[in-house]
Amino acid sequence: MSEKLAFQADVSKMLDIVINSLYSEKQIFLRELISNASDACDKLKYLALSNPEITKAGGAFKIKVIPNAKDNTLTVADNGIGMNRDDLILHLGTIAKSGTAEFVKNVKDNGSAFDLIGQFGVGFYSAFMVADKVEILTKKAGEEKAWKWVSNGVDGFEITEAKKELNGTEIKLFLKEDAKDYTDTIYLRHIIRTYSDHIDYPIVLDLGEAGEETVNSGSALWMRHKSEITEDQYKEFYRHISKNFDEPWMTLHFKAEGNIEYTGLVYIPSEAPYDLFQPDKKNGLKLYVNKVFISDKVEELMPNYLRFVRGVVDSADLPLNISREMLQHNLLIEKIKHGLISRILKELKKRTKDYEDYMKFWKNFGIVFKEGIYEDFNNREEIASLSYFASTHDLDKLTTLDEYIERADKEQKTIYYITGDNLAVLANNPQLEAFKNKGIEVLLLVDPIDEFWTQVLVNYKGFAIKNVAQADTDLKWKRNEQKADEGSLKKLVDYMQELFQNEVGKVQVTEKLDKSPASLIVENGQMSLHLERLMRTHQQQTAFASTRILEINPYHPLIIKLADMMQDEALKPQIEEVAKLILDQAKIAEGEAIKDPAFYVEAFSRYILKAI
Repeated sequence: MSEKLAFQADVSKMLDIVINSLYSEKQIFLRELISNASDACDKLKYLALSNPEITKAGGAFKIKVIPNAKDNTLTVADNGIGMNRDDLILHLGTIAKSGTAEFVKNVKDNGSAFDLIGQFGVGFYSAFMVADKVEILTKKAGEEKAWKWVSNGVDGFEITEAKKELNGTEIKLFLKEDAKDYTDTIYLRHIIRTYSDHIDYPIVLDLGEAGEETVNSGSALWMRHKSEITEDQYKEFYRHISKNFDEPWMTLHFKAEGNIEYTGLVYIPSEAPYDLFQPDKKNGLKLYVNKVFISDKVEELMPNYLRFVRGVVDSADLPLNISREMLQHNLLIEKIKHGLISRILKELKKRTKDYEDYMKFWKNFGIVFKEGIYEDFNNREEIASLSYFASTHDLDKLTTLDEYIERADKEQKTIYYITGDNLAVLANNPQLEAFKNKGIEVLLLVDPIDEFWTQVLVNYKGFAIKNVAQADTDLKWKRNEQKADEGSLKKLVDYMQELFQNEVGKVQVTEKLDKSPASLIVENGQMSLHLERLMRTHQQQTAFASTRILEINPYHPLIIKLADMMQDEALKPQIEEVAKLILDQAKIAEGEAIKDPAFYVEAFSRYILKAI
């Protein structure tokens, strides 16, 4: 009995884009189908480690490409794990785990779907670029029933129970009139060798009466010597392993020898994946044992701050029948992990020699990479040395901690920083005025992770790392300006303390301000205002608000004027209004919300009107 089902809404939108957009390389669909077939063989090969009987009937793993010029069809078949009815609905009727909504959004924003197909895990649907209809016959290994899935890519799909003797999947494309070239064996041979030569299973091309031909080299690329591999082959394997269409920013191919031997072929993408910041994002490494795929879910193989790395690791020292559960507690996995981290960090160190090139990496992954300063105790300082930060030294060029130290005065033994939400706002924060006058550089940190790594990396190469609010250096400088009268100033401080008792914990005089009348800081040792805002945004902070301190500048004409006005009781209403404006300005400079925006706008406008 036939069962008619509708596509998930987002799938329909995505299919419409794929089918009706123009692509310069439509042949990429064949790479996607062959890659999926390879994955199906990998999965069954893994299951066979614990259940050898499951693969006996299907014979040696292979992928067949069968063109039929007479019927204008093209079939891609494999004897991998296959699918049942639920698998067909989950994987081909919905894309709940592939971010289809985000895919559609990015297509609208970027104007191109081609570069996003692989990135969003929807490679199968590229078949509809060349086919009016797709028919799938599949049987899952270990099950009795077979199923047929049929769709034109427009009005849903149909599933019926079918007959198929062996496990595996056959995908039959009913080609469009302008896609007849994909029944040409010469053209197909070229496409397979261009995009899928690295596939570890034989890709057999059906030549009709002439028999069959294995087209690809059929060897695991990572096990071959680097001298035998071209740059294009490295790139194609990256696209296969990552499901992305960009080119790798870094390719690292090595063989580790010693107490444990393993081969690694890892990549850093040139573009950040759309799900980089998703909470359940896992690392992108596949683990093999002697070319047998074991798992792509070995979280212990790569730290979270390197989750953007893609590639494969193959070790002969691990047992073939190792389970995913055993991997979590395997000491060899831990050793491989340390080796991978070390090699990646060393390679990144080499790449820092070219600032412009390294910035391509940093723009995409810097905010994630810095998580390692907080998470990886053993490599904390090395990760910090590879990290870049905005600085008051040059707002247009990022700097390193080592470069900061090189520029510091010989007597300075502290690296100062300030955190906030916006670089331009942060660069003009009143708290920096004393540092500018003293010629002391300050790092401007605007990423959320900066609030956390600065709490654990408190020293770097003999330099303490401190928030500007914790500056213990004498930041006073010789001043010739007029200063508010001490007696009147004390009255003003006491008055403001009483006036703002529900908004700040303390009002005090500071020598660190220059052009600003006041600034807002927190009690020493408490979380910064920026961190408090972050916690509040994520609903993790409600009861432990930091104590605000309003610091006023006794050299500023406005403060001097207010102090003088304190001698006249009749001027208290005006002093109150101006004092509130000063507090609001300090809050705005710090990125804080003001208590009464309507009051601020009305009073500020009135004073401007008087001035002009």
